[in-house]
Amino acid sequence: MAAIEHIQYVNATPAQVYDALTSERGLAEVWTDDLTVQAVQGAVNEFRFGEAGLVRVKITEWLPRSRLAWRCLDSDPQWIGTQISFDLEAREGKTAVVLRHEGWREVTEFYRWCNYNWAMFLYSLKSYCEEGVGLPFQRRRF
Repeated sequence: MAAIEHIQYVNATPAQVYDALTSERGLAEVWTDDLTVQAVQGAVNEFRFGEAGLVRVKITEWLPRSRLAWRCLDSDPQWIGTQISFDLEAREGKTAVVLRHEGWREVTEFYRWCNYNWAMFLYSLKSYCEEGVGLPFQRRRF
């Protein structure tokens, strides 16, 4: 099975980064502003991307300030059943964020496109945590 893995260093505390990854306000700035989010383990959250589709994920791990994990329930068929995780670690006044998207059955064109877009997600997360403004789907140019 294939996996996507990225790291980003954010000039913010793990608590601030975790809040951005779990709150409606944060996720609306980082990923998409068309969402339904509950910040609790076991919740099923929805992220909508216009004609590009819907992503429904279940929160499977919730460790404040250190780890968040989702299991994809609905999206593009290549995403269904995959796991997305965010591991946070304080390092020299910054937070290292490791994003993993695991469980891909194969490396496809869509996998490669998603790999790029997860890097953009981390850029948006960094921008939001450091400057208060992210780059969600609705403000990106494709």
